[in-house]
Amino acid sequence: MSPEIPAVKLELDPSLYAPTDEERAFYKSQTGIASDEELREHIIAVQQQAYKVYPYPCIWAFTFTKLIISLLPAYPRALALGKERKGAIFLDLACCFGNDIRKAVADGFPAKQAIASDYRGDFWQLGHELFKSTLESFPVAFVAGDAFDDHFISPAPVVYAKPTTPVPMLPSLTSLAPLHGQVAAIHMSSFFHLFTEEKQRELAKRVGALLSPEPGSIIFGAHIGGKEKGDLVNSQSYRVVLHEANMFGHSPESWEALWDGDVFKKGSVKVEASLSKASLGKWNADMLVWSVTRL
Repeated sequence: MSPEIPAVKLELDPSLYAPTDEERAFYKSQTGIASDEELREHIIAVQQQAYKVYPYPCIWAFTFTKLIISLLPAYPRALALGKERKGAIFLDLACCFGNDIRKAVADGFPAKQAIASDYRGDFWQLGHELFKSTLESFPVAFVAGDAFDDHFISPAPVVYAKPTTPVPMLPSLTSLAPLHGQVAAIHMSSFFHLFTEEKQRELAKRVGALLSPEPGSIIFGAHIGGKEKGDLVNSQSYRVVLHEANMFGHSPESWEALWDGDVFKKGSVKVEASLSKASLGKWNADMLVWSVTRL
């Protein structure tokens, strides 16, 4: 995530902590905490630390306690790649605490073939505190960096032929650039909507270049969109809940046009995109749920 995005710092509200039974069970299994009240106190304590690092709305609204990745239609296909494709790499971009990649690993994606990334490395360290883990107990690689930094993700063209270079050892990486054309599955949620239309296009091109050309390779996620594309600050709710910035929301149609014909050659990918209602604390938002699959 970019450090230049100004955020409205809302007062933390513990009443927004409302995990489902499934979510509580997941956090209990990950942390070893058996008591509901102890789990609540633990999660709120980490939330307070993280909000001092940067006041993202997903932290304020306890979105990180939601098992959103497992609700995405493309998730089973991403998991299948970890079981069916030798050496398949899973990348969780803008991972924050790493709750999504931890869910994927818990559901069977090989930990040593997974890598997470966020602009702020402090969040990943707080993720270890949140889940009471260590590098030894959760050996997923992590690399901090700015997705718009050419040294971190190279603005190289999309790959249409399988790379001949070997896949690098994930724990050795200091950037994502060596993964050009090597990643089987890329998850990125609550990320694109932080930027303007042009920056979203640039980000899509950078991420698209990381995706393996093998059929079935997939990029998927969810973020705020709308029935018609346009600036999100036109909505007062978005302005309050998110950031005081000129953010842009795509429609399903404009999102499909971006990936199929702009980022990738027309007809070389299948784009699926639809709108779904979601809660952001005390507000509702239109979430663009999407996937881009290589054909």
